[in-house]
Amino acid sequence: MKYSLMAPVVLGALALALGGCATPPAATTAAPQASGSVTKSDFKACMVSDAGGFDDKSFNETAYAGLTRAVNELGVQKAEVQSSVAADYAKNVQAMVDAKCNMIVTVGFKLGDATLAAAKKNPDIDFAIVDYAYADASGKNTAPKNLKGLVFKTSEPSFMAGYVAASLSKTGKIGTYGGAPIPSVTAFMDGYTRGADYYNQQKGKSVAVLGWDVAKKDGTFIGGKDPFNDVPGGKKVATNLTAQGADILLPVAGPSGEGALQVAKSSNGKVGSLWVDTDGCVSQEQYCQLIPTSVGKSMDLAVFEAIKAAVDDKFSNELYVGTLADNGAYLAPFHDWDSKVTAETKAELDKIKADIIAGTLKTSA
Repeated sequence: MKYSLMAPVVLGALALALGGCATPPAATTAAPQASGSVTKSDFKACMVSDAGGFDDKSFNETAYAGLTRAVNELGVQKAEVQSSVAADYAKNVQAMVDAKCNMIVTVGFKLGDATLAAAKKNPDIDFAIVDYAYADASGKNTAPKNLKGLVFKTSEPSFMAGYVAASLSKTGKIGTYGGAPIPSVTAFMDGYTRGADYYNQQKGKSVAVLGWDVAKKDGTFIGGKDPFNDVPGGKKVATNLTAQGADILLPVAGPSGEGALQVAKSSNGKVGSLWVDTDGCVSQEQYCQLIPTSVGKSMDLAVFEAIKAAVDDKFSNELYVGTLADNGAYLAPFHDWDSKVTAETKAELDKIKADIIAGTLKTSA
């Protein structure tokens, strides 16, 4: 589950316990299965997941792919531990400290406090955290020298997704919902709605977006104790949105977003559902024909580059912000929906992307 550079990014120490899935396994370590001529290294890179686990088909899994790449290409050692509930975060980070890790990557804003505390306590260890930025009210980076935030300006590709969703809608209504009202979730929803509004402005249309109000900065969320691991909850919300007429959905809820895919599958072709964090046609391959496109974050690349910098003794606490310009945030291919997206819309999306990169088109407040 960002993304001005700082506004929708998680700022400061947001703490939100989102409940658990399964009992966390003990920390595991493994020597690298280095390929080709990669030399085995004594450097140990480690990772702590949030409650979604490393097989969530979403951001934990994508971030973990960056660690795997570092093992294969850099020859580093690795250790890892999955979290189940909020109470696991601090002890799991400490487990990686105890495992003598040279670098520890934590995944998700929920580990913000635990990561910061560990970084301050262990200045000789490099830390990076996915989907979290440490900053004061002015946006100044406040992270200690050994802690790097990795965030992604998802409002940019979400804006494009909203535009294309509006162009595809047959009912004149599209929808979105999140797991919980946190910045790394609402950035998708806000960008999506602004993109649809831009489509209306450009085309003289009136496609409505259900589930998010730009002016009120509020919308529809699954809620509950574990909103990012609640597929039935996601399905319930998606069903409500489609009952109101929405025919293209954007779920921003990690694994819970599969509920929207299930609703799309049962609609007999009347509903499509986008995916987030990864290309849904890769991570949710069985639903590919239902997914017009996805809003992705290159968390694997960000994690790999952070580990590589630490290995090369070039690590810094400078905030990484993935954007359309550097492919750190992206709109995935249309796959099975390619023929449904007109050449005119594709050309318009190219122009929108160029304008966003140039800074002439704003995707967030």
